[in-house]
Amino acid sequence: MQNSIKAFSILIIFCFIACRAPQSSSVTTIGIGSCANQDTPQPLLGVAAEYEPDYFIFLGDNIYGDTDNMDTLRAKYQRWAAQPSFQQLKKMTRFFAIWDDHDFGRNDAGRHYPFKKESKEIFLSFFDEPDTSQRRKHEGIYHVEYIKKEGRTIQLILLDSRTFRDDVRLFDSAAPTPRDRYFYSLDYSIYENNDSTLLGEEQWKWLGEILKQPADIRLVSSGTQFGIEYNGYEAWANYPHEQQRLIELIKNTRAGGVLFLTGDVHYGELSKLQVPDLYPLYDFTSSGITSTWSFATPNKNRIEGPIMDNNFGLITIRWEKDPVIDFQLIDAANNSRAQYSIRLSEISF
Repeated sequence: MQNSIKAFSILIIFCFIACRAPQSSSVTTIGIGSCANQDTPQPLLGVAAEYEPDYFIFLGDNIYGDTDNMDTLRAKYQRWAAQPSFQQLKKMTRFFAIWDDHDFGRNDAGRHYPFKKESKEIFLSFFDEPDTSQRRKHEGIYHVEYIKKEGRTIQLILLDSRTFRDDVRLFDSAAPTPRDRYFYSLDYSIYENNDSTLLGEEQWKWLGEILKQPADIRLVSSGTQFGIEYNGYEAWANYPHEQQRLIELIKNTRAGGVLFLTGDVHYGELSKLQVPDLYPLYDFTSSGITSTWSFATPNKNRIEGPIMDNNFGLITIRWEKDPVIDFQLIDAANNSRAQYSIRLSEISF
């Protein structure tokens, strides 16, 4: 009898512990980063490799090419590839990539850059894009990839914010811009009419079809920040009609699970853009792998950061019944400098 009572007690304790223990779930991890000078050591990529992410997305300014000489551009990619930390990370994960201005070819360049076709071929070859890839069959580098996990789908949307983009509008001191908000010189003004484009009609048409496809989470990679307010530098906010067009496209296609991944600015932050009749649009910015900046611009949408030291971003998706998406910005000393979590239901219709 005593043995039976003892066995029953042990069973009760076991059940109590099991019920309180966190339930295991499958996980997908994705690293992100941008702004890496090919001639500067990159210990941050070695730190990223230690996390063994399933995937790593380079978000532009992957090198500082800044040239019209394609031999020079190609040589700079090769110097980046020779970095031991780059090789270490490449062995650990699968790479995806987009470009921004400096690896596109020129600072703040758009569709008028004369060597964009040649630059594209160098970019695709460096990142081992297959000869059969759709990316090689159209102008620009926009693309979509699908990641499957436990019956769930991540749609990885790789935008091209350079090939088709009209020139930025130089700052006009006479324009209705709240100049007194800024403690630095502004480079560019807002386009107040809709006679300019950022993505170009071909890419817009493609994106509309892509957003109709079923997916649980959609990671929209853009070299230019989407979720920040206007700050006088490059951003989607300089093209508010294009920014609103994408917002309306998400609404009209009922595309749930959209998250923006961006680089460019030489600091890390997480922004949250609230718009009517839509879930919050989060913009996770990681920059830079080697580059830093002396200040962060005003951003009323910022909810984490700014992290002014070199950093990479880590997204951890825990595939629970209502999946959890964790964001971290990690520095070169392996310190987690910013953390934020949401559930998929928070960014769903």
